Amino acid sequence: MHTLILHPDCAPGPITAVSAHCEPTHAGCRARFRLEGDISAIKIPADAESIRRDNLWKTTCFEIFWQPRGDSYYREFNLSPSSQWACYDFDDFRLNGRDAPVETIAIACRHDAGELVLEAEIASELPVPADVALNAIVEDRDGNIQFWALAFQPGKAEFHSVTCRKLHMAGAL
Repeated sequence: MHTLILHPDCAPGPITAVSAHCEPTHAGCRARFRLEGDISAIKIPADAESIRRDNLWKTTCFEIFWQPRGDSYYREFNLSPSSQWACYDFDDFRLNGRDAPVETIAIACRHDAGELVLEAEIASELPVPADVALNAIVEDRDGNIQFWALAFQPGKAEFHSVTCRKLHMAGAL
């Protein structure tokens, strides 16, 4: 698991630690995110049908940004504890965003008082080698948002920045 850091502009909140892991598979990738802290104090989207849905990032959500090494193109996945998901392709930094092709995304989420764990199996074309970002957005019950990532560029939280893509996926499986 990789430790995510809280963006310096975010106030401390009920979540005290975030970790994540991602690995390529023959079909796409497998990911795991873990929040630690007072889980009862954050907003967790209710279980829902596992379908594509926009704007998941407006509340507690996890993200993967997958960029083939040496390319400006990248793919973004939004994974909600509700089991809903979104997937977008971009030609370059926030350029020409559009729905991306996905065969399947299976999300399982469990939580108790001290931790929330989300696991995802993603079947989508994801070339390797690649540079990958793992991010978390956490909304508390008062509406405060925290941004967590492997790294941040200076200034406001910007998950589309290449600075966040600190995880390097090796070549062929």
